[in-house]
Amino acid sequence: MVRSLFAAVLLAAGAGPGRAEPPTPTAALARMPVKEVTVFKDGHAYVVHQGAMPTDAAGNVLLDLLPTPVLGTFWPYSLDKTAKLDAVVAGRRPVAVERTALTVREMLEGNVGAEVVIAEGNRPAYPATIVRFLTRSAEELDATEPPTGADRVPVKGNVVLLKTADGTRAVPVEQITDVKFVGKYATKVTGVEVRNLLTLKLNWGGQPPAKSAEVGMAYVQKGVRWIPGYRIELAADGRAVVKLQATLLNELADLNGATVNLVVGVPSFYFKETADPIALSQAVAQLSPYFQTDASTQYAMSNSMMTQVARGGEVRNAPGGGAVPAADLGPVVEGGTQSEDLFVYTVKNVTLARGQRMVLPIAQYALAYKDVYTLDIPAAPPAELRNPSADAQAAQLAKLMAAPKVVHKVRLTNAATHPLTTAPALVLKDGRVIAQGMMTYTPKLGTVDVTLTAAVDLRVKKADKEVKRTPNGTTFEGHQFARADLTGTVSVTNAGAKPVEIEVTRHVLGSADTVGDGAKAEQVNVLEDDAGDARPAWWGYYSWPAWWGHVNGVGRITWTVKLAPGQTADQTYAWHYYWR
Repeated sequence: MVRSLFAAVLLAAGAGPGRAEPPTPTAALARMPVKEVTVFKDGHAYVVHQGAMPTDAAGNVLLDLLPTPVLGTFWPYSLDKTAKLDAVVAGRRPVAVERTALTVREMLEGNVGAEVVIAEGNRPAYPATIVRFLTRSAEELDATEPPTGADRVPVKGNVVLLKTADGTRAVPVEQITDVKFVGKYATKVTGVEVRNLLTLKLNWGGQPPAKSAEVGMAYVQKGVRWIPGYRIELAADGRAVVKLQATLLNELADLNGATVNLVVGVPSFYFKETADPIALSQAVAQLSPYFQTDASTQYAMSNSMMTQVARGGEVRNAPGGGAVPAADLGPVVEGGTQSEDLFVYTVKNVTLARGQRMVLPIAQYALAYKDVYTLDIPAAPPAELRNPSADAQAAQLAKLMAAPKVVHKVRLTNAATHPLTTAPALVLKDGRVIAQGMMTYTPKLGTVDVTLTAAVDLRVKKADKEVKRTPNGTTFEGHQFARADLTGTVSVTNAGAKPVEIEVTRHVLGSADTVGDGAKAEQVNVLEDDAGDARPAWWGYYSWPAWWGHVNGVGRITWTVKLAPGQTADQTYAWHYYWR
C-alpha cells in the first residue's frame, strides 16, 4: 500500500517528537489579494492587501508573500471582531512543496511503500517494495555540523532502500534503469524547501479559532507606475480637443478587480532607499528601466500635480426597460478628487497581472488655442574665451549661434477645472499627425506652449559687433577691468503666405543698455530667474574666471514683431561686459 506523501516527507525531514517545527504544507499558505493600490508617477505605490484568509491549526494566517516595503510604511491589521492581531512575524520556515515527478528518482520518492519491479541494467528484474531514500534531516545537520547561521534543509542521498524477498537492499538510484509499478502509484512528489513566510499571529480571546479571518496589510513599495500621455486634436476654429490617457506598468503583484488611484505629484518618502526589516533583507526584484531613477522618463514626468475629470460609465437597459448584464467594458474611471497637494483620480475594477501593461482613457477637455511663433537667441560666449582652433564642439556652437530658428508652437489656455500635467503630447490636425511635443504642468487658467516644428518660411539673420573697448572701465577687489561695448541686429523675414506674430527673446552676457522701439531690456537673476536660459548648454565648455559673476550679469531683451507676407523687420540693441 502506498504511504501518505506528506507523512513520508515528514519522515524524510526528521519531523516527529524531537522536531519543533514540521514543514508547512503549501495548502496552508494564503495569498492575500490586492484590494487597492495608489500609484505615483515615480514608480512607488501604496498597496493595500485585504481579504478573508484561511487560518492554520493555531489560528494564525500564513502568507506566502514577503513584500519589500519602504522603511516605516508596513502596517498590518485585523478587521475580524473576534480576532486581535498580536504580531506579524517574518521568517524562514520549512515548507512541504508538492510537484509533478519528472525523473525516476522523483517517482521513487513519491511512491514510498509501493510494490514495484526493478531493473538494473542487464541484470534480471526483481520485485521489491520502496522503503525510502536515505536522508540526513535538518535536525541531524544542526546536531552534527558546525553552526552556520543559515537555514538548513534535509540532504537527500542517492541511495534508495528496497525491501526484497532476500532482505532490504541499498541501491544507488543511478543503477536503476527501469521501474514497473505493480499496483497504484502517484505522479506527485513532496519535498521540503525553506521559504520566507509572513505569519499574522491572531489572538482569539481564548475561543476556538475560526477557519478564516478578515485581515489586511498596507505598505509603500516601488513596482507600479503610471505614465500620462496627451493627444491634442487641433480644429480650424481655434479649439482643441485634449485627451489624457494613462499607461499603467505593473511589476509588483497581480491585480484582480482592484481599485487603482492614480496620483499626480510625488510625496516625499524620506526612507525610500531603505527597506523595512520585515523584508528580511531579501534582494529587491530587478525592475525595468521605467522604474530607474536615472531613466529619462523619470525626470521628464515627475514634477507636476493635477486632478482630472473622468468619463462616466455606460448604463445599458434591455428593450423592455429591465437591466441586462453589461459587457466587460474595462475599468471605470471615477471623478477626480484633490488630497492636499496631490491630485488623485480613481480607476475601479482593474485586472492586471504582474508584468503586464495597461492603457486607460482618463479625461477629455475642449481648450482654446492659438498658433504662436517664438525665436529664442541664446547668449554667445565672449570673444576672449573663444578658441579658433577648438574642436567640432566649438564649430557646432558657432553654427548654432549664426543661424537661429523660429519655432512654431500651439499655445493652449487651460480653461478646465483642473491643472494639466507634464507628459508627452501627440498633436494632430485634420486627422494627421503633425508633431509630438511635451505638455508641461499648467495650472487652471494658465497657458502652455507645445512645440510643433521649425518655421522654415520665417528667415532670421543676426549680426553682432564690438563698437568700443574702454580700458579701466570698472574696478573690483583692486583689479581694473576693460569694458567692451557691442551692438546687434536681428532681422526676421516672413517668406510665407500668411501674416504671423513672432515673440523674440535675445540673451546677452553682460548688461543690456539700449533697445529699439517696442523692445524691453532687463537683467536676469542667474540663480533664480530663468537660469536655464541664462546659462545655456555650452556654459560648461569653458573655464570661467572666478571674478566673472561679480562684474557681469546676463541681459534679456524681448520684443514682439508682426509680419505680413514678404515683410522684413529689424531690431537693434546694445550691451556691454567687462574683462581683464
